[in-house]
Amino acid sequence: MKTNILWVVFVALALACAGCTPVKPWQKGNLAKSQMAFDPDPLDAKFRQSVYDSKEGSFGGYGLGAGGCGCN
Repeated sequence: MKTNILWVVFVALALACAGCTPVKPWQKGNLAKSQMAFDPDPLDAKFRQSVYDSKEGSFGGYGLGAGGCGCN
């Protein structure tokens, strides 16, 4: 049982270390593309957040609060 736990920990550690690689200067252009952004379309993300705020009747940390009726 203890051997299985050690093996799982070893595999998890090996996978975690494999993801840490330095980015070379010629690869940084790929990371700057719009597809790599968390929100590729910032206007759409703002619209979706506004709709969510209106439906929930609350607000996150993204701007002004809105009423539950949808009127800002």
